[in-house]
Order: sequence, then structure tokens, then C-alpha cells
Amino acid sequence: MQRLALTAAALAALAAPATAGTDWQIDPAHTNVQFSVRHLMISNVRGEFGKVSGTAQTDDQDLTRSKIQATIDAASINTREPKRDQHLKSPDFFDVAKFPTIAFTSKKIEKAGDNRFKVTGDLNLHGVTREVVLDVESSGPPIKDLMGMTRAGARASTKINRKDFGIVWNKALDGGGIAVGDEVEVTIDVEGTKQAAATGG
Repeated sequence: MQRLALTAAALAALAAPATAGTDWQIDPAHTNVQFSVRHLMISNVRGEFGKVSGTAQTDDQDLTRSKIQATIDAASINTREPKRDQHLKSPDFFDVAKFPTIAFTSKKIEKAGDNRFKVTGDLNLHGVTREVVLDVESSGPPIKDLMGMTRAGARASTKINRKDFGIVWNKALDGGGIAVGDEVEVTIDVEGTKQAAATGG
């Protein structure tokens, strides 16, 4: 059930709302990396990663020069079932002892409509790096929060095949089919805070 995250894979969302030369930092308390995977061919299991960090450097004059980087703590996976979570952390799936993080680094950002973008980047999961494309929808222009801090948000989504990342564990069902689906749907709700401009000293 390899959700990436995926991700967070996640941060890609910050590419949408920006002002020229702006640095953003992901707010972990208001960012969610969620996933869904087919179970026993009849239902979906959903979960999330609780620890996400990352940055975005946006350029409003030339969006293609923006850069996004996100890191997910693989051991922070939560499917609301402790035994299942332990199995997902084991060598059968994420093998978090050997591969503790999931990382996304953007390579290209393209406009795909009003407040919509395609963010292409490298996703490193389970020690394997593959190119993925995130569909990103901006939440609109940045706003000021109650403390006067500038914030921006967006939602990103993608689908990956867990086998592409070397996660192949499965079991055949007696009546046909398999225990765990190969395709993983990933959704990232991201909120970032604008960082103060550096000053010379």
C-alpha cells in the first residue's frame, strides 16, 4: 500500500500561489499526505503520513524556475490499525528501517488552467526514484493569518504503481484476485508559510 506520497510529495502545491522571489516553508500542522489502495478487490484502505516537511522557492515572473522539495517520514504512516501499520513499516512494504524517508523534488512546472498546474518531479520511495506528475490546484492568492503571517495553500494529487518502486508483496485469494492493489492514489493538502527575506549584514 505504497502511498507516497507522495507525495507529498507533496509540496508541489506551493508552486501555484506565489510572488516573485518568494521562499515558502511547509506547515506540518496544516499539511496532509493521504493515500488510498484497493483491499481484497472489494474496498479501499485509506491512510496518511503524519510527518511532512519541505520548502518551495517560487518565481512569479517565470514559474518554470520555481523549485519544490518535500520529505515524508515513512515511519509516520497511519491507517488506524496498529498491526497493519507495523506490517507496512516492515521489509514487505516500506522497510522504514532501511528507507526512512520518502522525498519529492520538482523538475518542471507547467500551467494547466485557472489556478491549476502540472508539477513534474522525482519521487524517491523505497530506495527507488521515478518521475511522477502532480495535478495541483491552488487555493487562491496568499492570505494573512491572525498572527500576520502570509500563508498559501493548494491540493495536489497523483497515482502511482507501488511495483514501480519495488514494493511487490501480495497474496493471492482463494477465489481469485489479490489482497492488495498495485495502484495507489495520493492526495496532498498543503499549507505553506512565507519566509522573511534574508537581509545582508
